[in-house]
Amino acid sequence: MIRVLVADDQAMVRTGFGMIIGAQPDMEVVGEASDGVEAVEAARRLRPDVALFDIRMPRMDGLQALRLLAGPGVADPIKVVVVTTFDLDEYVHSALRNGAAGFLLKDSGPALLVEAVRAAVSGDALISPSITVRLLQHLTAPQPRADDGGLSPRELEVVRLIARGQTNAEIAKELFISIGTVKTHLGSVHQKLGTRNRVEIAAWVWERRLVS
Repeated sequence: MIRVLVADDQAMVRTGFGMIIGAQPDMEVVGEASDGVEAVEAARRLRPDVALFDIRMPRMDGLQALRLLAGPGVADPIKVVVVTTFDLDEYVHSALRNGAAGFLLKDSGPALLVEAVRAAVSGDALISPSITVRLLQHLTAPQPRADDGGLSPRELEVVRLIARGQTNAEIAKELFISIGTVKTHLGSVHQKLGTRNRVEIAAWVWERRLVS
């Protein structure tokens, strides 16, 4: 079973997410939290496979809670998917830089929420399609940065496709390589760039304007 923690200050939202997760044969909600402090405590105590965090919560916001659980320097990070009403660029930037395993808008729908949970468990990361390109493009620096991070031409092809939201299977098909080879390239990319997930890779690509 995929164990999920839900943190949101609105009881109705927690109930709705719980119903969506509970309807899946291989998922269960193992805990709820109504503020950021509770969310951090519950996540550390329950060690869920995935935590769903709202951003605007009392006592501690979701981004600070995310930083404590998955940010730089966290030895054993928890996979946190940010689910919010607010698609502000600074929120996405902060979430990406602090280890988010996904970023969804609350109106994305049940199917995408379930997909985001599964993606996080498998080591991928999902961002709401409606904001992926717009928000990641806005992460670019004022001037283009000519930095390939030491990646090989093939690795650059792979990371560009990741930045466009393609899965490993889609990348393998487009580049005429095996899924295993894609995973090997991703391992090399993570080592060279110091990234931990696909979201951080996508942010790195867009910041350097390696895709249009």
